[in-house]
Amino acid sequence: MKIVRLILGFCFLVFGAFRAAVAAPAPSITYEAKPGAGEGRHIVFLTGDEEYRGEEGLPMLAKILSQRHGFRCTVLFALDADGTINPDASASVGDSAALDTADGIVMALRFRRWPDADMARFAAAVARGVPIVALRTSTHAFRFPAGHPTAYAAFNDFGRNVLGENWVSHWGANRRGATRGIIEPGAEADPILRCVAEIFGDSGVYETHPVADARILARGQVLTGMKPTDAPDTKQRKVRHADKIEQGINDPMMPIAWWRLNKNEGGKTNRVFCTTMGAATDLLSEGLRRMVVNAVLWGFELEIPEKADVRFVDPFEPAPYAFKGYRRGLVPADHALGKTLRAGEPRPAAEKKAKKKE
Repeated sequence: MKIVRLILGFCFLVFGAFRAAVAAPAPSITYEAKPGAGEGRHIVFLTGDEEYRGEEGLPMLAKILSQRHGFRCTVLFALDADGTINPDASASVGDSAALDTADGIVMALRFRRWPDADMARFAAAVARGVPIVALRTSTHAFRFPAGHPTAYAAFNDFGRNVLGENWVSHWGANRRGATRGIIEPGAEADPILRCVAEIFGDSGVYETHPVADARILARGQVLTGMKPTDAPDTKQRKVRHADKIEQGINDPMMPIAWWRLNKNEGGKTNRVFCTTMGAATDLLSEGLRRMVVNAVLWGFELEIPEKADVRFVDPFEPAPYAFKGYRRGLVPADHALGKTLRAGEPRPAAEKKAKKKE
């Protein structure tokens, strides 16, 4: 009888472990490539920002790059213990082993503090010289506390050292003054700008002063309102970077997109594109999407078509950017091909709270 109980107990344990394994959601999602220019190349997309809904914008871009341009694309998310997506979980990045085979990185991160093993994989990819496309808050992608024992505390300056700029300050106010992208004089023929017409985003301009070797592609005109037709703002601002010298908010306009060649400590060169635009709602702009897709092709030194296909693969209805505004209860598989997160389903907590106040 004792042996029978032991056998039954063992069977229950095995069954429980099997059931848990089956029930656990996959920690990432991969979009296999259709034929295209990127064939044979693997891009890893890193999401994890608390405000700008990178967990929605990057899967959309990964669908475009896999289905329209031939890249195999894997999207990683910050996750809760139950496998649901939580961009506030700053120490989490699901399935970081995907970085071991990354040929390129697209990132939308903010103040992450990943464990050493995950940071080591990221650092190794950078050291290999992979191309990097960085959106919005990626200028301040990592923040480890003072005295943190990790060997990667230097990544607090990843923005300035690799991308060309750190976080400085808000320049145009979120939700009050939208951004119109203005092509930098002399950059019109840059391949990253090929067939890029209107650039518009509803997130505010950042103060930026990129490193000297950065090639500026576009500047952000701060508008007086949130519509593309609104007039440029004329208020005065103090520049934090230069002893608070006062200037017109659009005189000069702040850089919002640039590229540079980062010669890293491993002796390799990363082809880097950075834009301080990139909220999920910004990516409704066809011009911005085309600039980002062109930048990926540029990063891999591939031919950029006359008009890169940046049509949405699935309908795209991003949640408005807001702290605590992410959609609850989603897992990576909810971003699969053929699936669409409809506006308000599930509704972000911030949206629900606002609704209660009405």
